Amino acid sequence: MGDVRRRGTVVLGATALVAPLTLALGAGPAQAASCTTQTGPYQKQVEKFLGRPVDGKQSSADCKAIRAFQTKHGITPNIGYAGPVTWGVMDLMNKQKAVGNTPNKDGRCPVNKGRIACVNLTLQLSWIQDGKKLVYGPVPVRTGRNGYETRTGLKKIYWRNIDHVSTIYNVPMPYSQFFDGGQAFHSVGVSMWNPPGSHGCVNMTKTAAKKYWSLLKKGDDVYVYGRKPGT
Repeated sequence: MGDVRRRGTVVLGATALVAPLTLALGAGPAQAASCTTQTGPYQKQVEKFLGRPVDGKQSSADCKAIRAFQTKHGITPNIGYAGPVTWGVMDLMNKQKAVGNTPNKDGRCPVNKGRIACVNLTLQLSWIQDGKKLVYGPVPVRTGRNGYETRTGLKKIYWRNIDHVSTIYNVPMPYSQFFDGGQAFHSVGVSMWNPPGSHGCVNMTKTAAKKYWSLLKKGDDVYVYGRKPGT
C-alpha cells in the first residue's frame, strides 16, 4: 500500500502483515500464552490434520502440536486450542491441496486471453496460465480481509515496482505489480495462512512473487473471482 504516484491513486492494497481466513475466534479460552487443557470444538479434525491420535480429547502433546501450528501461521491466541480459526486454516489447506495441478478445472478463469494471472478468492490460490496451459502455480495467496476485500473482475497490470514501499503503512511491498486501484501482487514475510488477511493486495511468498515478476509484464490480464471465507 502506498500511493502510486504515476497514477495518482491511493494504494489500498498493501499488506496488513496479519492472512487467509477471517473467521471468528469463537468461544476459545482467553488466557495467557500458556498451553490450554481445554478440548476444542474441532479437536478431532485438528488431531487428524496434525497426525495426532484422534480421540477428541486434549492432551499436553496435542496442545504442543496445535500451538506450534498456530505460532507458525500467526494464529492468535496461540494457546493450543482447537477452535474455529485454527481448523478453518487447516480446512483451507486441505482444499488447496486437493486442487492439485488443475486449478482452473471449473473454467472460471478466462482461457481466451493468452497469458493471464488468475486469483481464486474462495480457495486463496493464484496461478498463471496461457490459454488452457498452466504456466505456474497454483500457489497459496493471502487476499483482502473483511472490509478491504480484493476486488473481483477482469483487470490489467498497469504499473510495476520491484522495490515499492507503502507510504500509507510504511511497509515494504517487494515485486509489486498493480492491477486495480492500488491493489497489487507483492511478497510479504508472513505465512500465507496468517489471519485475517491483507488490505486488498494479493500477498505472496517471495518465491512466488519473484516468479510472477519474471512471467508477467505491464498490460497482462488479471482475473479475480470467488469470495474469501469470512468476507
